[in-house]
Amino acid sequence: MTLTEITEQYRKDLFDDFLPFMDRFVIDFDRGGFCCHCDRDGTRLSDRKDSWYEGRGIWIYSCLYEHFGRNPRHLEIARKTLDAVLAARPKDDPRWPRVMNGDYSVVTPDREIYGTLFVAEGLLAYASASGEREWRECAVGIVRDMIDVYERPDYVVDMTGYLGPGNEPLRGARVQGVPMVLLRFATQLLRQGPDAEFEALATRSVQILLEKHWNPAFGLNLELLTYDYQFPDGAYSQFAYTGHTLEAMWMVMDEAARRGDDALFDLAAERFRRHVDVSWDGVYGGVFRGLRHVDRNEWLLDRVLWPQEEVLIGCMMLLERGDEWAARMFRKMYGYVQQHYPLKKHGLPLWINAADRKVTFEPHYNRVENYHHPRHLMMNLQMLERMSPTSRALWERC
Repeated sequence: MTLTEITEQYRKDLFDDFLPFMDRFVIDFDRGGFCCHCDRDGTRLSDRKDSWYEGRGIWIYSCLYEHFGRNPRHLEIARKTLDAVLAARPKDDPRWPRVMNGDYSVVTPDREIYGTLFVAEGLLAYASASGEREWRECAVGIVRDMIDVYERPDYVVDMTGYLGPGNEPLRGARVQGVPMVLLRFATQLLRQGPDAEFEALATRSVQILLEKHWNPAFGLNLELLTYDYQFPDGAYSQFAYTGHTLEAMWMVMDEAARRGDDALFDLAAERFRRHVDVSWDGVYGGVFRGLRHVDRNEWLLDRVLWPQEEVLIGCMMLLERGDEWAARMFRKMYGYVQQHYPLKKHGLPLWINAADRKVTFEPHYNRVENYHHPRHLMMNLQMLERMSPTSRALWERC
């Protein structure tokens, strides 16, 4: 495919597939928010809501408004969700609940900070889209609160999302996902204007990702560290969650681009390539999301969509800079993703979100992915539309 054809496919995937499905089945136009507990055909399995998906949805629709046509419906969807979410913040906990009923009453409190950080990211994007600076200040206050929570020695890391049910939560651990999300927030805030506090946060987050979590013996990032940022003992000393590292490295590249720091960009790009090459499945294609035990080469064998899309984002960033490896890897990954994940060939909308190693189709599923997938489509569409003639020539050559 030419880059023009790929651009057109991206527009179809975003505007003809994802957004109409959201309008028809997922968005709660009455109460605000996103009911992501849906089957593949849009059948709503419940009206429950999740702070992760609420904050992420605000971010998606705010960015849609700001960067893709300024459709007032998109800003209205973000604002209605924002109002509902802010009204649901507990009085006795700075964190939003993880799971809520359709009316935002609490089902499950959250022991981690991700959901609340996603709410902050959504508010920051809304502030940029709407021009209402007070939401930026609200987002900043939320992030400060979450940093305070994360600094507690008894902060809990839920291992279910990493390794599945039956893995006990960890107390007092440092987890790569937190500086990754904090860096992303800081980079976006600093693009709105200078701020010494968040320059320092961005610098600290980059240092943690590139120096603390990096294990030179493996040439990979470890996901978990001790509270004082040392390598852990036991099984978790071998746990490299490669999907997070792929995501984190393109975020470091983006921060480096904001700063104009070519040396930082090159280092993050080198780490990105390393983790793509190591996690690529030479048998069935695509990348694994995690290496349970490095020395025993034990991988998590499920094949989820989001790490594939992080590879596509990172490769597009590198392609913009004339990287031949990125052009070749993007071709390989894009072909793999288009072959396996879109559900159109099964008569259904959207893409497969999670599957086995072969990405075997299952007729039913229980979640609509409202962040990684549209973020990938939006970011890569923006990069494709501004691609230089030099990078386009490189694409044709490779």
